[in-house]
Amino acid sequence: MKSLRVLLPIVLLSLSSAAVAQSDAEKSFTNLKTLAGEWDGPVTVDPPMPGMSNDGKASLHVSLRVTSRGHAIVHELQEAGTPLDASKYDHPVTMLYLDGDKLNLIHYCDAGNRPHMIARKSPDGKTVEFDFTDMSGGNDMGHMYHSIFRFVDGDHHIEDWTYMMPGDKPIHAHFDLHRVK
Repeated sequence: MKSLRVLLPIVLLSLSSAAVAQSDAEKSFTNLKTLAGEWDGPVTVDPPMPGMSNDGKASLHVSLRVTSRGHAIVHELQEAGTPLDASKYDHPVTMLYLDGDKLNLIHYCDAGNRPHMIARKSPDGKTVEFDFTDMSGGNDMGHMYHSIFRFVDGDHHIEDWTYMMPGDKPIHAHFDLHRVK
């Protein structure tokens, strides 16, 4: 009985410590929140999309903000130098949020669909990688399929996005983004 009195506080302490420890999804979400701000940089698209000039190279502006009392991140993307006019220019929005022990991404695409992705466990804490799980809306024009966020430093991050064209033909976009001061 004496050993039970000694063991019980240790077990309770370890359970409370486990409850306080962040899951990998929570750590990744916390890291992504540090990206809140305005970002500019080049994008390279391979192969270049039809109608794209400059051999698949363009400049982008990305806005990231934490919203909903810290429960969601809004990622807004547009070609640099274009006005915020969604009727004339691409302006996709991506939402990131936790649901239980999963970090989710829903991409509200200009193609009219909403692909849903879930993050993998991050091996190094400097990369958050999302894999396609399902999609709402049509797939006539293709859909976003994969996404990776890489943390370089507080003022530099890289995003890689894979868009799956009809016929399962991938297009890869590489964003090299620097924080706007």
